[in-house]
Amino acid sequence: MLAPCPSRTPDDLKPRWMGHFCGLCLELRDDAGHLARLTTNYDALALSVLVEAQLDASDSRDAGPCALRGMRRQTVATGAGPRLAATASLLLASAKLRDHVEDGDGIASRPGARGLAGMTADRLRAKAVGLGESIGLDVEPLVAAIAGQREAEAACGTGTALTDITAPTEAATAGLFAHAAVVAGRPENAGALRAAGAAFGRLAHLLDAAEDFDEDAAKGAWNPLAATGTGVEGARPLVRGALADLRAALESASLLDRTMTGLLLERYAHHAVSRTFGSTCATYPAAERREYRRYRERRRDRRDYYDHDRYRPEPRNFFAGLCAFTVLCCTCQMCCRERYEGPWSRRPRQGCCRDGCDCCECDCCPCGCD
Repeated sequence: MLAPCPSRTPDDLKPRWMGHFCGLCLELRDDAGHLARLTTNYDALALSVLVEAQLDASDSRDAGPCALRGMRRQTVATGAGPRLAATASLLLASAKLRDHVEDGDGIASRPGARGLAGMTADRLRAKAVGLGESIGLDVEPLVAAIAGQREAEAACGTGTALTDITAPTEAATAGLFAHAAVVAGRPENAGALRAAGAAFGRLAHLLDAAEDFDEDAAKGAWNPLAATGTGVEGARPLVRGALADLRAALESASLLDRTMTGLLLERYAHHAVSRTFGSTCATYPAAERREYRRYRERRRDRRDYYDHDRYRPEPRNFFAGLCAFTVLCCTCQMCCRERYEGPWSRRPRQGCCRDGCDCCECDCCPCGCD
């Protein structure tokens, strides 16, 4: 949800965003090993940013050249903020792997990969527990909340409230957000940040469900919007409400610097909602908005092909993709090259440090509003 958006990020904030991103990546490396850097999660940066926003002076250090930054130096965030973000990244990666193992899909569906995926999930969880203890965070309630997601989904049926499905996600993110106040030494903000975390979790869960709705329907996979009979359009009011709740909770918190929180938790989150659900301009007919969104999806799909719609290369298997990923990382192509071939999917991708990005095209709404 909070993926980088260069065209919507002021130039003076790009180094600060990269400082939090690199701080999280290096924290994962130092506490869980190099492979743990693959779990770096954009949404977890919100925790690092929230901790910094409550401090008079944030902790930072100058990091040396890194291949993923094009061998450039960078001032990176350090301290409790990146540690909290790293804990969240490890927990999310562990939960996702565990879901694949239990469902027998994704990476766990490949021969011989299920046992390895289960071992990796357990290791990531153990690292998250140890890292959480270092900042006074009890990870077990968060793990229990995440585990409750499967029970909530099993009890779901037509007519079930979407908030019943998103409740476990809300509880886990609320606990992480509230702890941002604790590690920053501002316990008076815990209530406001807990409410912000619940809204953030609900928003992320519903956006993910809406983005995967058509794909899940094609594969016959479970989707909360389909299982409850709500549909994508029916989820729109709840998503907009979560966005409003997130903004209100942040406004009620005593933050010393709202610059980065405004960028990530308001501008980026608002853009994610507009990108997924389209504009809500009342002067434009809903049917035409839906047709325009389908047109946008067709355009996005066409970018997945190389030169024409008749050719798409076969995806690489896990080990061949891992080799390609290593080469792309070590040669800085994933961050600095304008276009490169995805290591596993082999679809065209663009480097994260490029000058522009496809997610910020100006024609996201035919009536001119975003």
